[in-house]
Amino acid sequence: MEKNNILTADILDIIFEGRNKAYGAYDLRKTYTKRITFAFVATVTLCALFFVGSLLANSGEKKVAKILVQDVELESLKEPEEKKPEPPPPPPPPKQEPPKVEMKQFTPPKIVKAEEVKPEEIPPEVTKLEEAAIGTKNQEGMKDVGVVAPVVEAVGTGKVEAPKEEEDYNKIFTVVQIEAEFPGGKAAWNKYLQRNLNSSLPMDNGASPGKYTVVVTFTVDKEGNVSDVQADNDPGYGTKDEAIKVIKKGPKWKPAVQNGRNVAYRHKQSITFIVSEE
Repeated sequence: MEKNNILTADILDIIFEGRNKAYGAYDLRKTYTKRITFAFVATVTLCALFFVGSLLANSGEKKVAKILVQDVELESLKEPEEKKPEPPPPPPPPKQEPPKVEMKQFTPPKIVKAEEVKPEEIPPEVTKLEEAAIGTKNQEGMKDVGVVAPVVEAVGTGKVEAPKEEEDYNKIFTVVQIEAEFPGGKAAWNKYLQRNLNSSLPMDNGASPGKYTVVVTFTVDKEGNVSDVQADNDPGYGTKDEAIKVIKKGPKWKPAVQNGRNVAYRHKQSITFIVSEE
């Protein structure tokens, strides 16, 4: 290279002076800046496209998970007995009046003049008083020979009550006077389930939008301990195991009461996992 051209020549031309430029190293170094610029522009373009695609996807339908808790009443396991018509009460016995006893009027004697004595006020003869009762008036009837009037019996209702069956307080009740209760009542129970259940579980497991209801039954014993937690159905996506796990780890309940006694009670609970689209 001539001395006059050294100041204006490219650094690569100076380095590769007298070398084989067609080998490849010269061309790689010559186009390095161009290739770096192209790669940077392409990377920025791809990132911009990905960001725009994410925004468009988020602006569309979005899945939202919720929990719905409902109580389910257990039907009584005992079949209702047919009520037989009650027989009509028997007619009351005829009223029996006691027989009339002959009665003679006998009043305390008064000292008066003979002409002032009325016929009805004349005392009876002593012989007649032996066969009649002494009273305040004269009455015809049976001779008083020790006749005792019949005792009037109380008239009943005509219904015979069957003896009451003794309640078995050791069995598991499904219908009671006072149901078992979570500490704090139904509001606290619903709050406990909503806080501890993983509402997004079915969505994370690929569930499509809809409702997934699992019905769980469990026993609350006389001391309030929760046991025998079982699911009556399985909607899938892990909802059954999630509901059983959360109910098992819960605190003690207030036991059910029947006739003033704590009894074991079988509770039924409906839990619905909701996957919706915004």
